[in-house]
Amino acid sequence: MRIPAEITLDLGGQALAGLDFGGSGTPVLLVHGSGHNAAAWADVAARLTDHCRVVAVDLRGHGRTTADSRSAEQYWRDLAGAARALGWENPVLVGHSLGGYAVTAVAAAGLVRPAAVCVVDGLVLNSREEAVADQARWTTPEAAEALRARFRYGWSAAPDEVDAYIEQCVREAPDDELNTDCRPGLVRDVLERSFTAGEGVRLRRPTPEQIAVISAADPEAAVHPGVDVYDRLTCPLTIVLPDEGFYADRRDEVRAIVAGRPERTLVEMRGHHNVPMARPGELARIILDLVKALPAPDSGDST
Repeated sequence: MRIPAEITLDLGGQALAGLDFGGSGTPVLLVHGSGHNAAAWADVAARLTDHCRVVAVDLRGHGRTTADSRSAEQYWRDLAGAARALGWENPVLVGHSLGGYAVTAVAAAGLVRPAAVCVVDGLVLNSREEAVADQARWTTPEAAEALRARFRYGWSAAPDEVDAYIEQCVREAPDDELNTDCRPGLVRDVLERSFTAGEGVRLRRPTPEQIAVISAADPEAAVHPGVDVYDRLTCPLTIVLPDEGFYADRRDEVRAIVAGRPERTLVEMRGHHNVPMARPGELARIILDLVKALPAPDSGDST
């Protein structure tokens, strides 16, 4: 497996960190879920680079990206800047969990014209009114405490404490509902990247405060995390739905989204929510099938 290069993508005053996995062919931008970072895509990317040019980013408030979100839309709007910085006009956008909404939103807003979008267990299925109420619960003190307790979001600790915590998580991964079947070294890499670097006190990112910011979407926004966002999406869309994922019990609603346009595809698979880390081979095959189905680039030759 090739070692990815650390990269910085200039957004004009701020920047996104990321990992460049190399490769050649169709450009593919990989976008992680909440609490994860670019490292989560390593095993998927390794299976794509024979046919694709692959980059994964750290969203605001995550990984090695130092910038935090100041509004609910910044993190997904950044993806347009990332594509520009890479010189990519029509990339394939692949997003998991929170990243699934991010790639949907940036395409729905018309900020990127992707060749295709692939959403991996990262859907918004509620009406706008229901979504406003659902998102609001992530802005409460109770939600912040739950995130601290479950994932250590916002935890500051000395390096030796962080190292001990990471190794504990690696040992417990087989029994963790979100990490079972994940490669231990990958769990370690993702957690290591989730803490600020350095020899002093290290901070687990994202913080609960960042989750609250990105959850406070404007109810009147044109692009909003409700089911109507899919009405604005006109590019090919592939939805990956694991049978033990977050949306498995709403399968009929997912199928209705797919039925809304002929260029949409639903791929159902076995597995839990953390598909990129637990089922990288299957997910890579789905992405490659999507890429192979794309129209050949226009050569510009006249006939």
